[in-house]
Amino acid sequence: MAKPIVAIIGRPNVGKSTFFNRLIGERRAIIEDEPGTTRDRLYGESFWNGCDFTVVDTAGLLFGRDDPELPSEELARRTREQATLAIDQADAMIFMVDGRDGLTTADREVAEILRPMAGRVVLAVNKCDSVERSLDAVEFYELNLGDPIPMSAFHSLGTGDVLDRLVELLPERPIEEEAERHLRIAIVGRPNVGKSSLINRLVGTERSVVSQVPGTTRDAIDTTIMVDGEPVTLIDTAGIRRSGRIERGIEKYAVLRALRAIERCDVALLLIDAVEGVTAQDTHIAGMILDAKKGVAILVNKWDALEKDNQTFYEFEDRVREAFKFISYAPLLFISALDGQRTGRIVQLAREIQDQRIKRVPTGELNAFLRQAVLDMPPMAVQKGAHLRLYYAVQPQVEPPVFLFFANDGNLVHWSYGRYLENRLRERYGFGGTPIVIVFRSREKKDKDS
Repeated sequence: MAKPIVAIIGRPNVGKSTFFNRLIGERRAIIEDEPGTTRDRLYGESFWNGCDFTVVDTAGLLFGRDDPELPSEELARRTREQATLAIDQADAMIFMVDGRDGLTTADREVAEILRPMAGRVVLAVNKCDSVERSLDAVEFYELNLGDPIPMSAFHSLGTGDVLDRLVELLPERPIEEEAERHLRIAIVGRPNVGKSSLINRLVGTERSVVSQVPGTTRDAIDTTIMVDGEPVTLIDTAGIRRSGRIERGIEKYAVLRALRAIERCDVALLLIDAVEGVTAQDTHIAGMILDAKKGVAILVNKWDALEKDNQTFYEFEDRVREAFKFISYAPLLFISALDGQRTGRIVQLAREIQDQRIKRVPTGELNAFLRQAVLDMPPMAVQKGAHLRLYYAVQPQVEPPVFLFFANDGNLVHWSYGRYLENRLRERYGFGGTPIVIVFRSREKKDKDS
């Protein structure tokens, strides 16, 4: 089931990235004492009081005063659009302000956007690292967004109070009935790569549409179609489009929608634009699919729009494979949503990937595989002179396939040996389109993920 999404929102330099890093337990966001350091959205998983949620670190909201490239009115309009998109996709928001600076005009402008959604907002007053500043936090009552909660992300003061309030606002996750389980395909990608056209093509060419119901994403529609007598749900993420030139920042907020869709699907179809080629945003979304451990295929859309010679296909394939080498197992399909070129193969491809995600290797066969793999290449230890042995293997989980290898000391296994075993598993059993999780465990129950 999809986890609730929490967005950290506020003007620049109030400490959003510091709080984000503390929530996810690692230093992932770039932190500088300079406004606007967060250039892209980062997301991670967090947990509090029995509640799992996805937390998103957003760029600071500016309203044009410090940007010489655009008039204040124009940038203010764009910023409001960005904020609205982020707010629409989040289940709850932490509105962070700076207790050291006090209430500013920029805070008031952000609060004006958030006020209609006040029931989903936690007002966190950061940098309250003294009793005096904590008492001064009362001035933020003026924002009319509930009780301001003094905290310090840097010193971890009051963060528990913020999270306690946050958990109260998060929606309960519904329990999905087993009978409702069927293949769920998410169409993800940058704006204007043809997601809507592909959805329309898939729906229009199949025999019947069973239903169109709202999904977890507030403005998305899940469409269930019948394919060969079986239901398949298409999760449309094409709510954001761009006209003319790209407006700065708008494209970033599509990540929230893609993130939610990826969490809800079995197989994600990453759509890229053949005319524009692979962009950083494409690889960013692919990384999200990998993090979520979902099945994946790469669809190169608008293939009909390219002028081609006898080398075009191979050169383009090489560029795509190089850009997405971290998901080298993903099938690649060249399509045209506009004229239907090879779109009839898409649902079947997704089914094949899902079949690989649920594949189980019998324990006896898996251990015969392990013996041969060790014979061909004995395991390497991370410490010179250490004696390392692999005893046996099991597959405890599918979706995605997880393989557990028992050793005399799992901590001694070099990461490259996990890659070797993964490659051998793929050579032997396929597992196309799905990540494989390799875990080494010793008899002392020490785990090492590879």
